[in-house]
Amino acid sequence: MPNFDSFSATELTPKQTYKLLASVVVPRPIAWITTVDAHGRVNAAPYSFFNMMGAKPPVVAFGPADRPTGSYKDTFQNIRTSRAFVVNLVDEAVVEAMVMTATDFPAEESEVEALGLETIPSELVDPPRLSASPVQLECREAASVQIGQTRVVLGEVVRIHLRDGLLDPERFYVRAERLQMVGRMHGGGWYTRTQDRFEVPRLTYAEWMAQQGGTDQG
Repeated sequence: MPNFDSFSATELTPKQTYKLLASVVVPRPIAWITTVDAHGRVNAAPYSFFNMMGAKPPVVAFGPADRPTGSYKDTFQNIRTSRAFVVNLVDEAVVEAMVMTATDFPAEESEVEALGLETIPSELVDPPRLSASPVQLECREAASVQIGQTRVVLGEVVRIHLRDGLLDPERFYVRAERLQMVGRMHGGGWYTRTQDRFEVPRLTYAEWMAQQGGTDQG
C-alpha cells in the first residue's frame, strides 16, 4: 500500500491549494479570451482554468479569478456587459504574444492595440477573433457560477473556426498532427507541447472478457 501526503482543503490557504492543484492538474488547455467593453475596446487575456464541458449543446467553461483587490478582472467585467466572448486557442507560434496579454494593462488600455494583435470580426458575437490563433470559438455566456471566491463562466459555443488545412473535410476529422497546441503546466512560466502523443484503444466489455479468457454471459 503506497503512502500519501494528505491535506484537508479547508485547512490550506488559497495559495497553498493553488500550488498543489495547479501542479497536478496538468497539462491544462489555454483559452486566450477576447471580449469587448462598454466603449468597444477589445481585451485579450489567457486562462488555463479552462476546458470543454459537453457537446449537446457545446459548452466550454473557464475560471476568471478576481483581482487581488477583489474587483472583477476586465474579461469578466466585459462579459457582464456583452454576455459574449471568443476563445482563441493557443499554438506554439503565439505563446509569447499570449503571455504578454497576461500583463496587467490598465482597464482603459486594449492589450490587442498595445501589442499590435490582428483581429478578425466574429460572425455571431461582438468580440473579435485573434487571427494568429489556429482555432477560435465564438461563445455566448450561458451561466456564471460563484462558489465562495471561485467563479466559473459557462459559454455556449455558437460558431467554430479552424484555420485552412486543419480539417479533413471527407472524414470531418481535425488533423491533430498539424496542430502545434501548447498546454499550461505547473506555476511560473511553464508550458508543454502537445505533439508527444500515444494511443490506447478502448475495449468493449466483450473484448475485455475475451482477453481474460472468459465469455460474457449477460
